[in-house]
Amino acid sequence: MRSAGALHRLLDVLPVFDGDERISVRFTLVPGSDFDVDALAALEHSGARTITWDAARAGRHDLILTASPKGALRVLSGPLALLPHGAGFNKTIDGDGSPCLPSGLDPHYLLTRGEPWADLYALAHDDQLARLGRCCPPAAARATVVGDPTLDRLLASAHHRESYREALGTGLRKLVVLTSTWGPESLLARRPGLPGELAGRLPHDAYQLALILHPNEHSKIGSLDLSRQLVPALDAGLVLAAPYEEWAAVLVAADAVVTDHGSTALYAAALGRPVIGAYDGTDELIPDSPMARLLQQVPALSAADALEDALAAAGSVDTVGLANAAFARQRQSLDQLRHEFYRLLGLRPRPVAVTASCLPSPTTAPRRPVAFAVRAAVSGQRISVARLAPHTRETAHHLAVEQPVAGQRQAESAAVLWRRASHQAPALPGGAWTADGWTARILDEYPGCRTAAAVLTPTRCLVRHRTAGPLSVRIAPHRADGQVLRPDPAAVVSAVHAWLGSAARPEPPVSLVCDTGPLTVRVHLTAAHATDLGYEL
Repeated sequence: MRSAGALHRLLDVLPVFDGDERISVRFTLVPGSDFDVDALAALEHSGARTITWDAARAGRHDLILTASPKGALRVLSGPLALLPHGAGFNKTIDGDGSPCLPSGLDPHYLLTRGEPWADLYALAHDDQLARLGRCCPPAAARATVVGDPTLDRLLASAHHRESYREALGTGLRKLVVLTSTWGPESLLARRPGLPGELAGRLPHDAYQLALILHPNEHSKIGSLDLSRQLVPALDAGLVLAAPYEEWAAVLVAADAVVTDHGSTALYAAALGRPVIGAYDGTDELIPDSPMARLLQQVPALSAADALEDALAAAGSVDTVGLANAAFARQRQSLDQLRHEFYRLLGLRPRPVAVTASCLPSPTTAPRRPVAFAVRAAVSGQRISVARLAPHTRETAHHLAVEQPVAGQRQAESAAVLWRRASHQAPALPGGAWTADGWTARILDEYPGCRTAAAVLTPTRCLVRHRTAGPLSVRIAPHRADGQVLRPDPAAVVSAVHAWLGSAARPEPPVSLVCDTGPLTVRVHLTAAHATDLGYEL
């Protein structure tokens, strides 16, 4: 292996050897890659065993697997299989190998002194075999179409979509996933502000954002700089998917994908997800490749505020049909590879069924936003609210901020300050604020605050308005299709705040209708109950 991305491909095919005690697997790091930083860490996490490059060169091996044609692989001794790397051959890198050819089709990488150095070239589609025959006939003579093991894992995991969405906290929101390849022509390099722009444009209660980066970008930039560069979007709840397995689970969970010319979008297309193009890679994108044909057919996103229109247009595109140009032998790759690998090993495989393993649930927890710029529209006793990231350029009705976790500057600028009850006893002896006492103190300490709210439970709040006084809020759940659905009570607090500030309002008790994202709930507002006033926070 040369990089974390190549390692991930190898790990996806290892189930072909399941149940066979005759097989021992060892990994080595092929020197020369700019993106090998994370490879050894990923290996350590997987529990795999390694040998040094010198030891690999010195020994004889029964089978050598690689997912990249680059590096000094020719010096290794033993039958060698080159596996698919990415979905199709869509991208060429200026100054890397032969002009206008991807490395997987390039004689510069596939031949040594005019002869193929690999015993098997495993491909994902018959069109790839035809292209290899035109670009490098000697290698094509040793090639066979096996399918794509990574796609097969995605397909095997499709029925876990709801559990992945639950792990991500998606709920009823639309999960929009941005995907970026690596290098200077990637989406993140060419439109670095797009994640933050979308986070500032899309209502938090209606949309969730995620970002999938090529493993090379994770290796080059590092988690520290990525977290720093993406702060506005991460603070707004962006999910930055981990580069092994989690990215694929996020793709399964997605409702739509915004992409550059990287091949990740082809996996999304194969799952039937709507795709929107945000950057085409200019000269890196190979004309008439599967990715080029996909980008020609899907809508393009010129600006963040055009996303809703692009989503509507993307839904009418047959992405599965376009993806079929990159993926053949679907759900068959491990059986095909087992046949080829054991042929090279000269062994009969064990009578064990080989199946693509399902992806584990995502474990990256998005940050919970602590401040919102809130748009609000009041029509009688119906209120619609849309909560946006505080850095939005949209006109907002008010700023709502969570205490005590938000910064002091945000708190001093907020018209609404809220706090969630901890539901935990104090760890040390001492007092606890009641909802009555805390809301009164907040209005005293923050003269710009008009409404202080204590979120007591998912259905109960105590709201203290500067002119209307303390009020109890009860949120009726939304029931549909056998499910009980609840909005974020903090969104309802913003709706109540907007209604209390409206020109004409009846005195409580009153029943309101609140629209937050895809949910509409009924909210009952009464004079403050003693149990709410005395609730310990």
